[in-house]
Amino acid sequence: MSESAMSCPKCQGEMVQGYVLDFTPIGLSVSQWNAGSPKRAGLNSILDSTSQIPIGTFRCRSCGFLESYAREEFAAK
Repeated sequence: MSESAMSCPKCQGEMVQGYVLDFTPIGLSVSQWNAGSPKRAGLNSILDSTSQIPIGTFRCRSCGFLESYAREEFAAK
């Protein structure tokens, strides 16, 4: 997914690639898309799905609109 080719669907401004951080007990990680419905694991946590795909988020420089995609290419390197 080429960020240079993307324009904002709201205002046609330039979209730039980024990511959303998740705060976990062991540190920070890139947000993941999980298949299925969330399942509780105790009072304050949710079990992870076995099917996880990293999420990349693009932000419009002009209006701030966010658009997210779940694709393997967004995994931390």
